[in-house]
Amino acid sequence: QVQVVESGGGLVQPGGSLRLSCAGSGFTMGYYVIGWFRQAPGKEREGVSCISSPDGHTFYVDSVKGRFTISRDSAKDTVYLQMNSLKPEDTAVYYCASRMGYYSCDYYYPPQMYNTWGQGTQVTVSS
Repeated sequence: QVQVVESGGGLVQPGGSLRLSCAGSGFTMGYYVIGWFRQAPGKEREGVSCISSPDGHTFYVDSVKGRFTISRDSAKDTVYLQMNSLKPEDTAVYYCASRMGYYSCDYYYPPQMYNTWGQGTQVTVSS
């Protein structure tokens, strides 16, 4: 069973960058999907990005395409979300989630598909 812990959130000015980390155990087992979600106050949890293994395919929601990049370092059991050109509307609690098994991020997987969640990390974009 994979367990995940997020880190890297903080306060950043519009146009700035942050890198979130999702540290886990069991990523080296090969077959899994890791998703990043976010939830702003009063809004539903939104899928932001995912990466699947072993195919390495990725998914991005339209609002972050070209600004966010998801990547993985299997040796460190860590998945990263590099966030550039941040906007105030990116402000939210960001969650990392995982599910073992063969999935491909050629497709979007909703939150209920994931069975392991981190505690979340706050990202605030404000001047």
